[in-house]
Amino acid sequence: MVDGEFAFTEADFRKISAMVHGDAGIHLPEAKATLVYSRLAKRLRALGLTSFNDYCALVSGAEGLDERQKMLAALTTNVTRFFREPHHFDHLRDKILPPLLDGARRGGKVRIWSAACSSGQEPFSIAMTILSLMPEAADRDVKILATDIDPNMVAEGRGGAYAPHLLEGIPDAYRKRWTSPGADGRVKMSDDLRELITFNELNLIGDWPMKGKFDAIFCRNVAIYFEDDTQARLWSRFAPLNAVGGALYIGHSERIQGPAVTAYKPDGVTTYRRIEPAR
Repeated sequence: MVDGEFAFTEADFRKISAMVHGDAGIHLPEAKATLVYSRLAKRLRALGLTSFNDYCALVSGAEGLDERQKMLAALTTNVTRFFREPHHFDHLRDKILPPLLDGARRGGKVRIWSAACSSGQEPFSIAMTILSLMPEAADRDVKILATDIDPNMVAEGRGGAYAPHLLEGIPDAYRKRWTSPGADGRVKMSDDLRELITFNELNLIGDWPMKGKFDAIFCRNVAIYFEDDTQARLWSRFAPLNAVGGALYIGHSERIQGPAVTAYKPDGVTTYRRIEPAR
């Protein structure tokens, strides 16, 4: 199917595509065959394998569960940066947070979910936005849940330290206030930021343990990897967990579809507000 160092047949591609779809809901059309080959060839070299047939046999078996997770991580595009799509953070700061933080000062709670947090830049951007309005937020009932399917990304976010070039996008005032040099040349996020965020592994097409409602949900540039029916199910699962009046932020190439369209109204570019269900 792809000419290269390792034998890679259509059957190999179909097996890998089916596993990735079953595990994470990601649709891999045949046009992605070259990408699959180039990303997984590195794994074959690391394992000392000579063909994709052998690799498929490994990741299909019980003894290959760890490698199957590494396969998924290799095929998942973790493109992220601080304050990516800044209009979402402007909307959060100007429209969503002010009444919520006023309520938190009176004993209420604020809950925000970064539903595909990658290596943590998104939830830390949310935390900076909160602290810019409420410096004492860590002393109130204000919490951000940050989840991702990739345990390596979750671990990196939990570590809260980044190479200096990755800080592009953070406003200078925020950088001076909430970051500091680390001993290893990386830049550390402040304790005030870290105290607001809980990082956990979560598969968006698997079970969700959360029961309470979120005042804002960020799920950006993930649904584009799903087929239409999987996207529709995802939006429909978010709706009952999104507080009425709360926000849902999605990626620039994404649109809410399926039954959830009746649960949201547009409130800006790729920004939606949860509305009362029709009676």
